[in-house]
Amino acid sequence: MGSDQANGRTQGTGRRALLGAAVLGAGGAVLGLPGAARAADARTAGHGGRGLRSLPVPTIIGHRGASGYRPEHTFGSYNLALDLGADVVEAGDLVPTRDGHLVCRHEPEIGGTTDVAAHPEFAGRRTTKVLDGVPTTGWFTEDFTLAELKRLRAVERIPANRPHNTLYNGRWEIPTFEEVLKWQDEQTHKRGKQVWIYPETKHPTYFRKLGLGLEERVAKLLRKYGKDNRNSPVILQSFEPTSIQKLNQLVDNPLVVLLSSADSRPYDFVEANDPRTVADLITPRGLREIAGYAQGIGPTLDLVIPKKADGTLAEPTTLVADAHKVGLVLHPYTMRNENPFLPAEYRKGGAADAYGDVFGAFKTYFATGIDGVFTDNADTGLLARADFLNG
Repeated sequence: MGSDQANGRTQGTGRRALLGAAVLGAGGAVLGLPGAARAADARTAGHGGRGLRSLPVPTIIGHRGASGYRPEHTFGSYNLALDLGADVVEAGDLVPTRDGHLVCRHEPEIGGTTDVAAHPEFAGRRTTKVLDGVPTTGWFTEDFTLAELKRLRAVERIPANRPHNTLYNGRWEIPTFEEVLKWQDEQTHKRGKQVWIYPETKHPTYFRKLGLGLEERVAKLLRKYGKDNRNSPVILQSFEPTSIQKLNQLVDNPLVVLLSSADSRPYDFVEANDPRTVADLITPRGLREIAGYAQGIGPTLDLVIPKKADGTLAEPTTLVADAHKVGLVLHPYTMRNENPFLPAEYRKGGAADAYGDVFGAFKTYFATGIDGVFTDNADTGLLARADFLNG
């Protein structure tokens, strides 16, 4: 049993496992049912509960906002995700500034998501660093103060796939996590409906070694805004299990372990000489361990349904059933409308910016029993969910 003496409360890992099971609630039956029975129960799964139980199933999560239509991790993207009806907004991927503020960027390297290269005063900041073992060249948030970052503007990260999004280059600044928490309250009041967010701690081992630990900063802000309890509308996620374990000792929020390809190793495991890979974490034993400190997993879609050599889908794995057995919810990532991001059988033509049969792909993934999905196109996801539940 873990405890958080600093916060004056006992917070054991057993509480995490029990909450994970409680999150499923009726969903324990819902998610085990196929076809029409599952759809009928899913329609009501989000009604009357608190915390994660209040969310519709399957949950539509706006990935970095509405990043299919606006530059990611901007208030333009976040607001549009809400306008489109996303149940939850991933706002945002959290990285620190040199002076210790948390900002929302996909990666600490910001050359591809901001106009920093167009600022001659920052040309000397361009450098090469080893980020989680990979040499990376560019500009890094930890080398800028917040005031300096606020002089930059966001740009589209994948213009080859989303040329229309470049129309909005230069319009929005980089948001801070504190600004996001205030925005969440403002939008909840404005829209008359609780707004949920799903922030991620990015490269926590890397930043801890720099003296810029993420978890304590996240917890401090959540406590400041009264959003650090089990029913708070803030789900925390990380690719590093030890980051989630640290958060488990600091806050009571729902927690999710992100999982990359089966043969990959979380970087905290690499640093600790832990030989396990994601394949070990998704065994029944590994999932039971995760359920001791988290409520969910966020696997790549390929862990739910692998792809064959030709890029088409193979048979689903047992991951959904195995995770549900230990009370974990599954929010896989990422559904995108454009051809290159879809399984081969759902592509239409070869254009990099053309849409494929994304509704067919959504249907196939929903049929596995996943509890939700990250998508760059929340409106598409909501229509696909309606099709699935009414089909």
